[in-house]
Amino acid sequence: MPKRLRDTVAITTPQVAGEEDIGEIRNVVGFHIRLAHGAVYRHFTETFADLDLTQKQVSALWLVHDHPDIAQTGLAQRMRMDRATTMAIVNRLEAKGYLVRRKSRSDARKQALNLTGPGRRMLAAAKRAIHQHEQWLRSRFSGKEVAKLIELLTRIHQ
Repeated sequence: MPKRLRDTVAITTPQVAGEEDIGEIRNVVGFHIRLAHGAVYRHFTETFADLDLTQKQVSALWLVHDHPDIAQTGLAQRMRMDRATTMAIVNRLEAKGYLVRRKSRSDARKQALNLTGPGRRMLAAAKRAIHQHEQWLRSRFSGKEVAKLIELLTRIHQ
């Protein structure tokens, strides 16, 4: 393995003595998904450390940007999360000054969510960090492999 790639992997994938001999678990798909998720999550966390945002917060900002006046329930549906978790994320983003809630023009019972100026600037910074993170992740695969990986992973979460 080239030194540069080894250094990158070492940052995101802690090596454990004796991990080469993992026995039958080597054939368990869920085990490899967990390891892959851990590596991706660690790299994301490192990439976003300066922005002080979680993956879910970034997703919420991006969805609100793409769907101005979205109701919190619509955000929860798109993020595939329960309403309480979504409300906690919205509360944090609102406290940071990135989101505002207003009464919906179409349904007074609902709150419409929109980005503030600082929220738009933070999303732009987050998109730059996501691009960097995606480059790191995609560098492990060919273009065809990336497309196939997305297809296969989609089968799991649909």
